[in-house]
Amino acid sequence: MVFHQKQSGKRVLKKEKQPNLAKKIYLISPEIIDSSFYLNLKKVLKTNKVKFFQLRLKNKKKNYIKKCLQKIKKITLKHNVKLILNDDPILTERMGLDGCHLGQSDMSIKKAKEICNKKIIGITCHGSIVLAKKAIKEKASYIAIGSFYISKLKPKAKKAKLAVLRSIREKTRIPIVAIGGINNKNYKNILKSGANYIAISSFIWNNPKLNPDEAIKKFI
Repeated sequence: MVFHQKQSGKRVLKKEKQPNLAKKIYLISPEIIDSSFYLNLKKVLKTNKVKFFQLRLKNKKKNYIKKCLQKIKKITLKHNVKLILNDDPILTERMGLDGCHLGQSDMSIKKAKEICNKKIIGITCHGSIVLAKKAIKEKASYIAIGSFYISKLKPKAKKAKLAVLRSIREKTRIPIVAIGGINNKNYKNILKSGANYIAISSFIWNNPKLNPDEAIKKFI
C-alpha cells in the first residue's frame, strides 16, 4: 500500500511500513512426528524466523512425548528458540523446558506457575475479551487469541474477529499470539492489528506445494 506526500513541491510515493517479521513466528508441531520431522525442524529454525516452538501431541503416551522432547530440545537450544509444551506443566518442569501452554480446560495459571518455577505460561483465550482479561489478571506470560481463519489443526474452533484483537491490544501490553489458519497471505493484517506473534502449523508441515523450509520463507 502506498500514499502520496508533498516534498519540495513534488509528489512522491512512500511505502507503508511493513511489520518486521524477525522472530515473530510461534511454530506449532505437526500432529504426527515422522522420521523426516527433525531434519525439517532444523532447516526451519535455521531461517531465524521462529521465536517459540510448541510441541502439541494429543493422545500420545508420556514416554513417547519425552523422547520427542529430548531430540527437539537439542535443536531449539542450538537455534535460540523457546521450547513450549502443550497441556503438561509437570513434564515441562521435569524436562527443563522453557514453558507450557494451557487450554481453558487445563489447570489454572496460578497452579501451573507454582509447578513451573519462573517459566513461560501461556493460555488460549479464544476470541474472548473476558477470558483475556482473566488471563492478564492472573499474570499469564502470553495470551493466544483466535481462531481468525479456518484452521486445519482445529477445524471446529470458533471464529475470532480482528476487532477483538485490536481491543485487547489497547488494554494490555502482554504478548499476544494470534492463532488459526494463518498463512503467508493473511499474516500481515494480524500483525498490524496488534499481535506480537503469529502461530503457524499446517501451512508449514502440511503444505501440499512447499517443503517446510520453503514454506517458512514465505513469511518475509
